[in-house]
Amino acid sequence: MWKLDSWRSRSALQQPDYPDLERLSQVLDELRQLPPLITSWEVLLLRQQLAEAAQGKRFVLQGGDCAERFFYCTPDRIANTLKVLLQMSLVLVVGAQKPVIRIGRFAGQYAKPRSADLERRGTVSLPSYRGDNVNRPEFSAQARTPDPQLLLRGHERAALTLNFVRALVKGGFADLHHPEYFDLDWVEHSPLADEYHHLVETIGESLRFMEHVLGVRAGETDRIDFFTAHEALHLAYEEVQTRCVPRHTGWFNLTTHFPWAGLRTNHPEGAHIEYLRGIENPVGVKVGAEFTREQVACWLEKLDPQRAPGRLTLIHRFGARRIGDVLPKLIEHVRAEGGAVLWVCDPMHGNTQTTSAGVKTRHFADIYDEVEQAFEIHRAMGQQLGGVHIELTGENVTECVGGARGQSEEDLARAYESEVDPRLNYEQSLELAFLIARKMKSEANVSEPRA
Repeated sequence: MWKLDSWRSRSALQQPDYPDLERLSQVLDELRQLPPLITSWEVLLLRQQLAEAAQGKRFVLQGGDCAERFFYCTPDRIANTLKVLLQMSLVLVVGAQKPVIRIGRFAGQYAKPRSADLERRGTVSLPSYRGDNVNRPEFSAQARTPDPQLLLRGHERAALTLNFVRALVKGGFADLHHPEYFDLDWVEHSPLADEYHHLVETIGESLRFMEHVLGVRAGETDRIDFFTAHEALHLAYEEVQTRCVPRHTGWFNLTTHFPWAGLRTNHPEGAHIEYLRGIENPVGVKVGAEFTREQVACWLEKLDPQRAPGRLTLIHRFGARRIGDVLPKLIEHVRAEGGAVLWVCDPMHGNTQTTSAGVKTRHFADIYDEVEQAFEIHRAMGQQLGGVHIELTGENVTECVGGARGQSEEDLARAYESEVDPRLNYEQSLELAFLIARKMKSEANVSEPRA
């Protein structure tokens, strides 16, 4: 039988080792009394929309920072992230010819799993940096000691971020009815420049037509739904913000609309899956190449026993070199269990490389290659890819190589900012959206029956 704290009886990986448990208890009690960040009706709305995506009626764009930093909570950074996600979604609407669900990987993505509990530099070993919700990145004993107070600060930063996002969206942010205002200088460096410009013109013409017919500006005809997501990693934090609400049955995680279990915490018998199985939110599971038929069956039985579209999203992350061999097997396993999952491709994590200088990066060509293969594999097996999960930023960072500008490994030092995984910058993110839209249009043409 599931209880709010039943996860505590399971193996809980990737949890901080707090030296001051009394202070941790005080902070959790305080968080338990604070207002939630989101509402249950928003959660149920997203679950309904994800059900439509699982049925091929919508497409999901999930994107944002690998790990948010507290200092990212500024008007410019928030606006830049929102801008690139909204602009990408407009491009994808044209390619998909269907509504796009926007899910920001922000307002709570302050904790990160790590491959090792300790980081060693020379003769000194300290706890690994686990995100701003837990400790600090500076390599000192004081900075790396897990601090419960940071959970409160993370909750406050998440609330501030979400409040500003909602205000921007409600206010008709970024002149979305004028896609000609997109920053498109990079397009001239692409061999597909003419095609991209035509796509932008198509967006503009469609929105202006809607404005002319309806007599209102695009964006004022209906509100833009925008949802948040983060990895449900720090289970004590997730627990204290999980609540019963009036007029709805069950428990809701009210820190985020869409929590997911990562690759390091997705064991079917582990604490994270135990926690996720009891909440009403739609939930995701990251799936790497080393899964088994038994694991897939357990995920489905625990997280979606009713086989209800919209409840469970499988986010596959295999890498461009392995997806062709591994994804068909995953699809077959899910089908054998009668799964009704939403399929989302994460083309980032399986394509991480380290340069000769020891810098983590990703190649733009590998990222798009995995997405392209995902579309083709799903179509060949008689179904559709329902979305993409991208680590990105609206800032002009240099963390991933490639793209229309031909960013090289030598360019990485110019503006490499991430403390964890490399992200696509604004130009690379928008270019990826154009390529995905182009692919989706070609997939639609292949799928259309001939007269």
